[in-house]
Amino acid sequence: MNKTTSELHRAITATRRVDTPLGPMLLARTSSSLAGAWFDAQKHHPGAFDAPEQADDPLLQPAAVQLHRYFDGDATPFDLPLDPIGTPFQRNVWAALRLIPPGRTHTYGEVAQAIGAPSAARAVGAAIGRNPLSLIVPCHRVVGSSGALTGYAGGVDRKRALLALEQRVAVAA
Repeated sequence: MNKTTSELHRAITATRRVDTPLGPMLLARTSSSLAGAWFDAQKHHPGAFDAPEQADDPLLQPAAVQLHRYFDGDATPFDLPLDPIGTPFQRNVWAALRLIPPGRTHTYGEVAQAIGAPSAARAVGAAIGRNPLSLIVPCHRVVGSSGALTGYAGGVDRKRALLALEQRVAVAA
């Protein structure tokens, strides 16, 4: 277990499982904010937490509702207090991802440019791969420089499905 994962395990106070059309997700919170949303078996999943599962938690319950609305095609942005645990660089990258609108994509280089580190596209890619808030912090909206659907910790098939869902919603709007 690396330092960030250890810190995450110490900070989590409650969890909740959510069924989605793309498979089950685990939501996890700290005392004040949502800190994690992972698909089962995704890369860098932190594993089970020593925290109670609470379906009616006052933060996890609205997070589950917003996830269900997202999958139902509601383009309303997620409105949750977030506390992704990571390095300052990772948190900077994850903040930039939240600015990419649904139905749009950016390249790793564009994200690197947006955070003021134009030569750091590979480091940006590594930070995106460690995003603990899958879907809520939309790392699936980042593609390779050619537009190719390069890696996604939740799997490229999920990335393709999420982008297709957002395209349908954007066209309908």
